[in-house]
Amino acid sequence: MLAPGLMISACGLLILAMNNKYSMVVGRIRLLNEERRRLGSAQPGDERQRARLESLAFQLAELLRRLRLVRNAVVGYLSAVALFIMSSLFIALRILAGWPEAAALILFIAGVLAALVGVFFAASEAMLGYRIVLMETGGKAGR
Repeated sequence: MLAPGLMISACGLLILAMNNKYSMVVGRIRLLNEERRRLGSAQPGDERQRARLESLAFQLAELLRRLRLVRNAVVGYLSAVALFIMSSLFIALRILAGWPEAAALILFIAGVLAALVGVFFAASEAMLGYRIVLMETGGKAGR
């Protein structure tokens, strides 16, 4: 009976962390996009400006990939919370109205699977972030 409540709290912490990461990635995208707008298009002879614009385009594309992964992780965690809440309601309905126990269990298992999906997306985002740093530093980051 306590498991859905504990899982709601656990997913809440994961959502909080992912929302913070989401905000940081969005802020970084806005800064890089503003820099790209300021630089405009590269002049024919300005190799440094052209290189910076290429770097900005690469970084923005990778940050957008990270943002999608963070969004998907948050959706997984929020789906899990919804399923855990429904599981709690079905536990109450089982006690009050004699509903079948299997319904609450199925919803709980579905919630665990949704949380697992969120974890996979969060792990993918962490690995992508590390690869981006390795590429930007020329592979000199510690392993």
